[in-house]
Amino acid sequence: MTTVAKMIDHTLLKADATKEQIIALCKEAKDYSFASVCINPAWVETAARELQGTDVKTCTVIGFPLGASTSAVKAFETKDAIANGAGEIDMVINIGALKSGDTDTVRRDIEAVVEAAGGNAAVKVIIETSLLTDEEKRAACECAVNAKADFVKTSTGFSTGGATKEDVKLMRAVVGPAMGVKASGGVRSLEDLKMMKEAGATRIGASSGVSIMEGLQADSDY
Repeated sequence: MTTVAKMIDHTLLKADATKEQIIALCKEAKDYSFASVCINPAWVETAARELQGTDVKTCTVIGFPLGASTSAVKAFETKDAIANGAGEIDMVINIGALKSGDTDTVRRDIEAVVEAAGGNAAVKVIIETSLLTDEEKRAACECAVNAKADFVKTSTGFSTGGATKEDVKLMRAVVGPAMGVKASGGVRSLEDLKMMKEAGATRIGASSGVSIMEGLQADSDY
C-alpha cells in the first residue's frame, strides 16, 4: 500500500478551492502518506505548514494551466514557491512555441525553471499531450531531458483530455528508464493507476487519491 501511495500526488487545483479544503487535502495526504499534495501557488505556504514534520511534499504548478507566461515569470514563480515551502514544481511548457516548431524556446523555458529550482525542488514538465501530435510529444520530452528536468507529465487536467496509456508509453520510450513520468488527468481508480504504472508511469496526479487507496484496500491481489 505504501508503494502505491507514494505514486500519488493528491491534487486540488480548482479555482474555488477554499482554505478548509486545502487543509483537508493535506490531512488526507498525511493519513495515506501520499507523495505530495499538488495545489496552486497561493496555497503553498498553507500546505507546507500543514505538512511540516511529515514526508509528504508540497507540490505546486507554474505557468498553469496554459504555459503561456514568459520564462522570467515562470522562474520567479518557481523561486517564490520554493521560498514558501514547495518541494516539487509542475511547470507547463510553452505549448505555442512547440506547435511552432521552436524547440529551442521550449528547452530554454524549461531550463529557466530548472535553474530557478536550483536543486531545491524536483521539476516536472507538463507537455499537455491532448494538444500535441506524437512527433510534438517526442520533441517536448526531448526538450525536458535536455533541460535536465526530473519528470515529464502528461496533462494539466484543464485542457481537452488527460492521460492515456499510449502517451505514457511514448513518453517513457523517449525519456528512458531513469527519468520520472507522471500521468495526470482522468486517473480516478486503482485500475487506472495500474494501467498507467504498467505503461511506465512512476507518479500519478489525481484528485481521487482516497478512492484509489480505498480500492487498493479492497484488492487483495495488489
